[in-house]
Amino acid sequence: MHERNSVAELAETLKRELDRYSPGEKLPSSRALVERFRVSPVTVSRALAALAAEGLVITRPGAGAFRAAPHSAPPRLGDTSWQQVALSAESAAEAIPRAVDATGVLTTLAEPPPGVIELSGGYLHPTLQPERALAAALGRAGRRPGAWGRPPIDGVTELRAWFAREIGGPAGTVAASDVLITAGGQSALTAALRALAPPGAPVLVESPTYPGMLAVARASGLRPVPVPADAHGVRTDLLADAFRASGARVFVCQPLFQNPSGAVLADERRREVTRVAREAGAFVIEDDFARRLAHEDAPPLPPTLASDDPDGIVVHVCSLTKATSPSLRVGALAARGPVLERLRAIQVVDSFFVPRPLQEAALELVGSPAWTRHRRTVAAELRIRREALLAALRRELPSFAVDFVPPGGFHMWARLPDGTDEDAVAVAALRAGVAVASGRPSYPAEAAAPHLRLSFAAAAGVAELAEGVGRLRTAFHGVTGAPG
Repeated sequence: MHERNSVAELAETLKRELDRYSPGEKLPSSRALVERFRVSPVTVSRALAALAAEGLVITRPGAGAFRAAPHSAPPRLGDTSWQQVALSAESAAEAIPRAVDATGVLTTLAEPPPGVIELSGGYLHPTLQPERALAAALGRAGRRPGAWGRPPIDGVTELRAWFAREIGGPAGTVAASDVLITAGGQSALTAALRALAPPGAPVLVESPTYPGMLAVARASGLRPVPVPADAHGVRTDLLADAFRASGARVFVCQPLFQNPSGAVLADERRREVTRVAREAGAFVIEDDFARRLAHEDAPPLPPTLASDDPDGIVVHVCSLTKATSPSLRVGALAARGPVLERLRAIQVVDSFFVPRPLQEAALELVGSPAWTRHRRTVAAELRIRREALLAALRRELPSFAVDFVPPGGFHMWARLPDGTDEDAVAVAALRAGVAVASGRPSYPAEAAAPHLRLSFAAAAGVAELAEGVGRLRTAFHGVTGAPG
């Protein structure tokens, strides 16, 4: 009998027997299951992992497996019929530029020259990436029978179920059938924008916002329209006006640890975003890129917008990439209603599917004890680096204003003195041996003020952050003639 069949049969048998146990009650030990069913310890481990992926059991290293508590309430059924109007609305035909400006994306992706300190990167430094855990997960995944075969078009079922629980939260309001596995967050954003807006259409975005999203929108022939944001997220008092003035049917936002400002959307604004979009007959693309990048001292995280959206207004985008490695390009799209079929069709046409070994490796990683340890390590280290960068800025560049200190994410959004040429400072900084990102590419239109986006995740450690700020001070002084 194939190992995969043995795992599936044992998992089904254990599932039928779960009613014998109360929520929280311990299941028989792995050794007892090996002896009872005459299977290998690996088969038992994988069967329990399959039940854990379905949310039926909880495994605790060294303690055993326990029956999980049932979901508190079934997902709410909503009315997604309004989407047929929104998906069909098109603006008048107009010329669409074919050129693609990837400047904002390349700033994050480009590897700096040797000797240059990276304060512009969008990924964890290699010392913070779970390389050993990833190697072990990929090794285990690659040895699974069938791991190199063709995966389901929508993604491996267990991985979709894991993302559904992450997105829907404890109430279980998102089902695995609502989720598509994607090749990272950028791919998911691209598919969502192409699905929701025809070429030439306006799309509302936060101002400032993630430059890579602006690049995706413009490459798709869309016209980004800014909606101002502050330390509490998008200005919802201006969002309805922007929908009316532009005729847009899509709003893209990052409610949690927004890039570049780090802002967290305030509770009262969260409700307003979905209300205003519903009244406009529009979609909200929720780019939840940083949920797994909360700092050690972060308050409890708010739920996703998608978790409280039975009517399919929110199209949710998330990824494992930022919290792990640039090469673990595994993400998810979650949506309800007719738009899900359109998203699926675009993904199939563009890329067929995400390679199965990568999906299986992701599933192995998030189901292992190493995942919890890694997240704790990253949360602690990001807090330390954030505080180190902030202290260095206050010491070396007191004229740089950091209006909001983010409790999550990678970035510090530093406002420069009025009249400063931020592009010139960024160029001078690179010559001085430190890479920083000008704030200008984060604005879909005119910039409100000169800024630099400074990353504290890609540097080697606190000493390198301090050295980088010292080099930035030299560059700033050279451009402005001021000591900072």
